[in-house]
Amino acid sequence: MGMVRVLQAMAGAEFGGAEAFFVRLAIALYGRGLDQRLVIRAHPKRAATLRAAGLDVVELPFGGRLDWRTPLGFRKAVNEFKPDLALTWMNRATRLCPEGPFVHVGRLGGYYDLKYYRRCRHLIGNTQDIVDYLVREGWPAERAHYLPNFVIQAIMPAVDRKPLFTPPGAPLVLALGRLHANKAFDVLFRAMAQVPDAYLWLAGDGPLKAELEALAQQVGIKPRVRFLGWRDDIPALFAAADLFVCPSRHEPLGNVVLEAWAQGKPVVAADSLGPGTLIQHERNGLLVPIDDPGSMAGAIKWLLQDRAYAAKLAEAGRAAFEARFTEGAVVDQYLAFFEKVVAECAASPAS
Repeated sequence: MGMVRVLQAMAGAEFGGAEAFFVRLAIALYGRGLDQRLVIRAHPKRAATLRAAGLDVVELPFGGRLDWRTPLGFRKAVNEFKPDLALTWMNRATRLCPEGPFVHVGRLGGYYDLKYYRRCRHLIGNTQDIVDYLVREGWPAERAHYLPNFVIQAIMPAVDRKPLFTPPGAPLVLALGRLHANKAFDVLFRAMAQVPDAYLWLAGDGPLKAELEALAQQVGIKPRVRFLGWRDDIPALFAAADLFVCPSRHEPLGNVVLEAWAQGKPVVAADSLGPGTLIQHERNGLLVPIDDPGSMAGAIKWLLQDRAYAAKLAEAGRAAFEARFTEGAVVDQYLAFFEKVVAECAASPAS
């Protein structure tokens, strides 16, 4: 695979899902022998992580309209490295990518305006729905490709319940995410009010924290809810929990479902876009209507009471993860895609 040379460019934010996946993917591709150069927005910690893994990193400002350094630096990186393929992440890196004798591929993790992508030859969407959106917007179907994300598979020992004042035998529900209206933790709180013995660990932070704390008091579950803030030991939280709930009203990807599957936990999710696409109801998870605390409570109770069925769902979820969303499976798809589009371009350079 050392034949194809790939330049990746990401002008991402300080934190975020796409940024974290960019780092994971670049390191995984390097581990498989792919020759890469990375062009990123100046970010000392991200650059240090990538360089420590052995990658060649160029940091540029990726500033506003008066930033002349980035176009010059980007062109210099391209001219020196001479890639066969440039993979640009999101709008800014795609717009600023110079033209050249390489295959330009844009990667979208959302429903972005395609005006930034007109000079791309191919586009990648990380969900099938994003790919469908590209085609609806007029992008040629044969040049729109679905390549999924992969999530961290590390297994960790369970977090000790005692410091979190959670009794050892109590049923334990885990939820993750930003404390934002889209995530619908208010619905989960109302559902938990109908599941009297169970505890809830909520890992994440955000603008609705005070509101959710007040709601927990109001619906009578405050003694059984633990607000954990942002955590970097997610696999250890999964290991301690009995089941995972994703109550989101709006969840285009459903990476949290993949994380639960990777950790071998049964999943209850509201039937929003990402989870609804991933989960086959009653086969590898339970889907409930959006904004329906009663149905969610019923699904949680069902899995807490029928442990054999919960284990069966978890096993099927793990199998779905193993088949399509492991690091190995996703990296295989990326490498095959790179080889295919570079070979096609070499066979018909005029197209």
